[in-house]
Amino acid sequence: MKKFGKFIAKKRVLVLIIAIALLIPSLYGMAKTKINYDILSYLPKQLETVKGQDVLDDTFSDAATSMLVIENMESKDVVKVKDKISKVDGVEKVLWINDLVDTSIPKEILPDEIKDIFYSNNSTLLLVKFGSPTASETTQNAIAGIKKHLNKQCFLSGMSAIIKDTKDLSDKETPFYVLIAVVLSTIVLMLTMESTIVPFIFLISIGFAIVYNMGTNLFFGQISYITKALAAVLQLGVTMDYSIFLLHRYEEEKEKYEDKEFAMSEAISKTVTSIAGSSLTTIAGFLALCAMQLTLGKDIGLVMAKGVILGVISTVTILPAFLLYFDKPIHRHMHKSVLPQFRKVAEIVTTKYKLFIVLFLVAFIPAIYGQMNTDVYYTLDESLPKDMDSIVGINKLKQDYNMTTTHFVLMKDSVKPYEVRDMVSQMKDVDGVEKVISYDDIVGEGIPENFMPDEVKENFKKDGYNLILVNSKYKAARDEENAQIDALDKIVKKYDSKAMITGEGPLTKSLIEVADKDFKNVNYVSILAIFAIIFFLFKSVSIPVILVSSIELAIFVNMGIPHYTGTVIPFIASIVIGTIQLGATVDYTILVTNRFREELRNGHNKKVAMKIAIKESARSIVTSSLTLFSATVGVAIVSKMSLIDSLCILMARGALISMVVTVFVLPSILLVMEPIIAKTTKNWKNKPVMKGIKKASA
Repeated sequence: MKKFGKFIAKKRVLVLIIAIALLIPSLYGMAKTKINYDILSYLPKQLETVKGQDVLDDTFSDAATSMLVIENMESKDVVKVKDKISKVDGVEKVLWINDLVDTSIPKEILPDEIKDIFYSNNSTLLLVKFGSPTASETTQNAIAGIKKHLNKQCFLSGMSAIIKDTKDLSDKETPFYVLIAVVLSTIVLMLTMESTIVPFIFLISIGFAIVYNMGTNLFFGQISYITKALAAVLQLGVTMDYSIFLLHRYEEEKEKYEDKEFAMSEAISKTVTSIAGSSLTTIAGFLALCAMQLTLGKDIGLVMAKGVILGVISTVTILPAFLLYFDKPIHRHMHKSVLPQFRKVAEIVTTKYKLFIVLFLVAFIPAIYGQMNTDVYYTLDESLPKDMDSIVGINKLKQDYNMTTTHFVLMKDSVKPYEVRDMVSQMKDVDGVEKVISYDDIVGEGIPENFMPDEVKENFKKDGYNLILVNSKYKAARDEENAQIDALDKIVKKYDSKAMITGEGPLTKSLIEVADKDFKNVNYVSILAIFAIIFFLFKSVSIPVILVSSIELAIFVNMGIPHYTGTVIPFIASIVIGTIQLGATVDYTILVTNRFREELRNGHNKKVAMKIAIKESARSIVTSSLTLFSATVGVAIVSKMSLIDSLCILMARGALISMVVTVFVLPSILLVMEPIIAKTTKNWKNKPVMKGIKKASA
């Protein structure tokens, strides 16, 4: 590593030239990386609901269907709107009453089964079918095209419209997420660091790594909008402490050597191993998300793990070059840090450690209870502002047609028409079912089949499938809706054992079932992986248990607070926050423990050793946690999307809780457990300090 350090120090101009040159392909990759705004598309492909969705896409194109409610408009004008929308690129067809009967026929004399589908009080309903999947670029462009032909009397809704609104809001807000994260992080670093110039150098260096990370996402083909919104902010928050560590090491080496290039080469060679060891827990935490069946976890996990690796590389290449280049300005603009020396904190913790042990034990019960009972939501529309066009449209559907979600039933068209009508009759009796629309049911009401246009028939029967639409008054993810889907599935399977029910409601039900499993899988994998890393670093059986338990307490407290405040959080938060918080903040505990061991090996008794450990570690821990806090809390403040807002609040709060637990609770546990640690740890007090296990911000 010394040769590597010397190369970076001596060839710093070349390093910066290469770094800047690499920004060009990275920016190209950023621009070309596709963004997926449909969370349901990340469900496992083997699920019956997903297979059904594929059939809708391939056969009926009904997987991308929007509903348009038009109020107080005459039939002739509705027809004009329909014709304009039908000509929009990406729209396959628009279905309305004039596809079945002439609009000159008074709606009052139409059969109720038909009239109730298309009319309600002073409004009428049109079904807009797209030729491409819900979240495809073609469908999203079509939604934008449709909106140009709508006025204040028109209300468009459905998953395609919701995803379009999500895309527009996310694309608008994401640049502000990065901007406010940078501004707040700069403020924190200006207050906690002793140089005015260094915070800007840190942010520029990390900015290179962030651009590289976002650019190389092109190799994945696409990333989710959640990943896009949070990746830069999260990467900034979790990798900043690597930069702090390099700077501290550089300053230490400069006191030993007059030649600043040699001092930097020494700092780099000693930093590489330390940062690599420290980053392992963070990388493991993110990679644990790949254990999710919901491939959104893999999406976030791979992007963030890659971001941490690129952050490490940037820290030992680009940052040293910048620090050497701006060495004089850095030392010309110095000031005092606002952080205290933490002597009083060290004194309190080491003298009142029994009190903190009691608090630790007492806090576990309400924290676990709160975490287990925190309510979560699964639907995308609940994360959006209530005044959004698509959300207003959903509310209109609910008010005027008592229709909140639509289920799509796919069965063999070999099932006899009379059996279908019998099945439909049973489905109509299921709690919460408002309407069931079936070709056989419509024809059975006295309309001769040869009177039906072929294009209407093809909307229900095609390529061996019979499509039935079931309108529900319940929202997706509600217990009532899930029970309704189970009841419908039992009825349908009696007539066709291979029938499938899909749509937003059934897919969301699958999402809930998958998420429950994912929560357990991710927790187990992340805990075991980080346990193994800590075991390897300390050669100890007890230390991994203590350190992981400390951060798990912080996670339980963090995830339990929403229960006591009555806050509903997005389901994805309940899965990913635990492993992110564990991976990103367990380093704090490693730093304290390692310094404690170091001082014990220096011959101090355990209380003196802990005082020194706290005093020397607290500044780094506080700076690191405040940086993560500031990077994420700013996003929570400006975001109008509750999904992003909730994730960032949890990450910001988790950083502070982990900091408090590490500084106050962990030292108390280590003091009490020290005799047991000594017996269960190899060479606890008598082996030279191992390199590569210190916290990156030491």
